[in-house]
Amino acid sequence: MSSMPTPRDTAPPATARRGSLWNVETARQSIGVKACLDPEGAASRRWTRTPPRARIDTGWSAYYAPMADVSIVGAAGYTGQETLDRVLGHPELRLVAVGSDSLAGSGPGSLDPRLACAEMPAFVSNVEALATPADVTILCLSHEAAAEIEAPAEGVVVDLSGAHRLRDAGGYEAWYGFTHPRPDGLRDWVYGLPELVSEAGRLIANPGCYATATLLALAPIRDAVDPDSVVVDGLSGMTGAGRSLKASSHAGAVLENVTPYRVGAHQHVPEITQLLGFPVSLTPHLLPLRRGLIATCNVRSTGADLRALLEEAYAGSPVVTVLPAGMAPELARVQHTDRAEIGVFADRFTGRTMVICAEDNLGKGAAGQAIQNVNRALGLPETAGLRLGGVLV
Repeated sequence: MSSMPTPRDTAPPATARRGSLWNVETARQSIGVKACLDPEGAASRRWTRTPPRARIDTGWSAYYAPMADVSIVGAAGYTGQETLDRVLGHPELRLVAVGSDSLAGSGPGSLDPRLACAEMPAFVSNVEALATPADVTILCLSHEAAAEIEAPAEGVVVDLSGAHRLRDAGGYEAWYGFTHPRPDGLRDWVYGLPELVSEAGRLIANPGCYATATLLALAPIRDAVDPDSVVVDGLSGMTGAGRSLKASSHAGAVLENVTPYRVGAHQHVPEITQLLGFPVSLTPHLLPLRRGLIATCNVRSTGADLRALLEEAYAGSPVVTVLPAGMAPELARVQHTDRAEIGVFADRFTGRTMVICAEDNLGKGAAGQAIQNVNRALGLPETAGLRLGGVLV
């Protein structure tokens, strides 16, 4: 009689995934039918609130590694809802708390009827969601509300607001209009732009939407352009302004209209400056669209081939694509995705170069990037749970 297979004997092929037929059948043989059908046994082996992937082997046992528990604080806003959707579809994450002060006590369908049958808990207050033990806590709050919060002592924390992006606390008075209540803790947060910042940490400040597009376009070429030449025109859909009602986002103000706003005073400028090492002139505009963002960066090269530098920087990126010469980025291709496109064009009249980056302000500019940061912090595949494929019309 042959012996029972061991984990080493039954190592999965590279393409095997948790939940696949290979996993189920092999589990029945090697760990027994009861263990395969009894999720409680697996639940009892779940990790505590430390970065869970740090202690999990990459061999056979990794295919039965427990899922990471996630708490979302502020799930009723645009970025919160987009983050919720990605967590629900993520193969390695499980929701344990969904916070919203306006929806506390109500079921999932109160936010959107499409959630009525979703496998998720009912809404609780933001305070309760923040206090729920979790491996990952994602903050989708206003800048001031997020700044007031004391981050959980354990687990990964990702903040989608601007409350922890700047290292200089004085910048919050100048650019955000409030005094930061926890200035000494700002340097504990890592700026979470995975393509450009190699530093990792438990506390992650998710970049702003304009900052993401501008930095993806400029950071790889910052040493090859004249800093004084950089001018950025940004255009964004109205969801970039958030879900809260305001006169500037009423239909009568947005439809059939394009409006510059916060000219010379947009709060994403200091975080762009912080990473680049020099200031840029940014003029944002509101488009009569729900979502999507384009940043056109006008620069003067000091002699280097800017396209070559960008192609080299993103050659291995699954998220950022440098388009072929002559092809321009388009909002339609990046809307509802977590991708970004970059186009490079020469101005033959002035000798300047235009580097154009398109993204979805709620995708790569917010929730998609947050999940990308969670993946990196937990040691998961970078693209797990991201929206990167498809050719939607």
